[in-house]
Amino acid sequence: MNIIEPGIRNLATAKDVLLTPYGLDEAVLTRTLAEIFTHRIDYADLYFQATRSEAWSLEEGIVKSGSFSIDQGVGVRAVSGDRTAFAYSDDLSPEAIRQAALATRSIAKAGGGKQKIKVASSLTGVAGRDLYLPSDPLHSLDATAKVKLLERVEQMARSRDPRITQVMAGLAGEYDVVLVARSDGAMAADIRPLVRVSVTVIAEQNGRREIGSGGGGGRFDYGYFTDAVLSKYVDDAVHAALVNLTPARPRPAR
Repeated sequence: MNIIEPGIRNLATAKDVLLTPYGLDEAVLTRTLAEIFTHRIDYADLYFQATRSEAWSLEEGIVKSGSFSIDQGVGVRAVSGDRTAFAYSDDLSPEAIRQAALATRSIAKAGGGKQKIKVASSLTGVAGRDLYLPSDPLHSLDATAKVKLLERVEQMARSRDPRITQVMAGLAGEYDVVLVARSDGAMAADIRPLVRVSVTVIAEQNGRREIGSGGGGGRFDYGYFTDAVLSKYVDDAVHAALVNLTPARPRPAR
């Protein structure tokens, strides 16, 4: 049985997401870093990131909104002495990254003596710890299952107490992929999933209305939200609303 180290597995995923689709590879990144070092630069790195996120909301049994977004780009950093320059591009083509890299050289003058620090001639993957599941939470459930999860939250809340008159539930997920290439030859990646469920209820009695909320999540996929977990969120929201609905009693005098 072959066991793939977490850092290497994440690096392979990051390359598939951030490099390969745009015609990038280790050779291109090495050349880009080398161009920065034609000026007197002490250190440089390239920071790639792509984030896909979604959000769903349900109210009164109806999906009120759904959104999906993609944000990606590369940041270039160069350090010369006590000065640091940054450049950014949301275009991941080789030429766009090269132009961003060249812009950071402005903090150092060309030439001016021998360069003591040299950029590495190749990049080597760095292994790391597996802090959380590298899976894509957005693909862990299809659209129908996501809506059913929110409907389940609403049903749980309404079943808790007849005074619950309105329920609003939300589901959000994010898949974040990061890759860093350094001038010393190290290259590392991280895969960061994030999910959250929120629930807000309105309780009403004798013309008085109160609100309670609950929810939670973490760096998992949507499979984290079992009935037991969702029940805890619902209980927190309902309890808060009913406590607020109960009139305060005067404290007896001693």
